[in-house]
Amino acid sequence: MSRPEIFSHAALAGPRKWRWLLALTMLAVLVLSLLPQNVPMPTTGWDKSNHLLAFATLGGLGCWSWPGRLRLVLPALLAYGGLIEVLQSFTPDRSAEFEDLLADAIGLLVGAAVAAFLAKWQQRI
Repeated sequence: MSRPEIFSHAALAGPRKWRWLLALTMLAVLVLSLLPQNVPMPTTGWDKSNHLLAFATLGGLGCWSWPGRLRLVLPALLAYGGLIEVLQSFTPDRSAEFEDLLADAIGLLVGAAVAAFLAKWQQRI
C-alpha cells in the first residue's frame, strides 16, 4: 500500500523550501525594522507601504509554507508584527505605532490573496 501523495518526499520538499525562505525573510524584516533610521536601507518612500510590502511578502510565503493553515499562519505573522512594534518601542530611533500594525495586517491579506490567485492560476496551467 502506497502512502498518499501529501506524505511523499516531493510534496514535503515544496513547503520546506518556502519555510526556509519565510524564516530568512522574517529575519530580514526584523533587522530592517530595528536598524537606526539614519542607516541607508531599501524603502518605498513611505513607512506604511514598507510595512505593507514586507508583510505581503511574509503572508504569501506563510501561505506557501503551510498550505491550508491560513487561520493559524496569518494571526501568527500579525503577532510577529506586534512583537516588532514592541521591540521598536525599546529602540532609541524607532517608535511603536498602531498604524504600522494595521499596515502589516493589510499586507498579510494582500499576500494571502496573491498566493491564492497564483495557486489557482498554476492549477490552470
